[in-house]
Amino acid sequence: MKLITDIWWVFIRYLRSIMRSPFIILMTVVQPVLWMFLFGQVFSSMAELPGFGGNSYMDFLGPGIVMMSTMMAGAYAGMGIISDYRDGVLDRFLISPIHRSSLLLGGLLQDALTMTLQALIMIGVAMLLGTQFSGGLSGILLLILIAVVLGLVMGALSMSVGLIVRQEKSLTAAVGFTQLPLLFLSGLFMPLDLVPGWIETAAAFNPLNWAVEAGREVVGTQTDGGLAFQYGSYLLVMFIISCLLVLGAFRVYQRSL
Repeated sequence: MKLITDIWWVFIRYLRSIMRSPFIILMTVVQPVLWMFLFGQVFSSMAELPGFGGNSYMDFLGPGIVMMSTMMAGAYAGMGIISDYRDGVLDRFLISPIHRSSLLLGGLLQDALTMTLQALIMIGVAMLLGTQFSGGLSGILLLILIAVVLGLVMGALSMSVGLIVRQEKSLTAAVGFTQLPLLFLSGLFMPLDLVPGWIETAAAFNPLNWAVEAGREVVGTQTDGGLAFQYGSYLLVMFIISCLLVLGAFRVYQRSL
């Protein structure tokens, strides 16, 4: 019971913080919207290529951009940890009787709420730009769930890095270094059947690609539930691993006090 109470208060604390800075949410939405518009226009004729396997490039791109938006939001989750470290709040938390896991779970719960909002915004924008979510409401709900799990994976990993580097510039550099490879070593912008073999091999180990492929399956006209479940399972395993990593990072940091 105490764990649930601790999670709730950590969640409220982070939620109040993000409500005081809605600009953060705005910026993590604006960039994916620009990418969706620009790539949707530049590569609109790609759907005519043999082997593309779809009628509309926006139908292909839309679910991927939803995943991109939550991934980018999660990638900066470690900024909150660094801010708490700089202000001395983190040290006070760790010497208090609060459950250590509540610091992780409360923060991730707040991230899940804001990521759900971002995913809804991105789905609305995608619809305005012509994306057809043929899977209906159930498909859209599954798409949001997959997007949020991906964002939470990135959020937990970002917290781990934040506890290690403890500087905003270092975390920003790490995010910038990993973001483009994750984006372009995936099937987000182009079917993997049309890319070099080494990119397809790299995409098989890319969490973003797992989410993109699973998301397209759940909102597509012909849904492959087995493939969606497979990639979704990969994401869940990655989420568990990333949570264990951040809890380990908390322990290492605490021993350094």
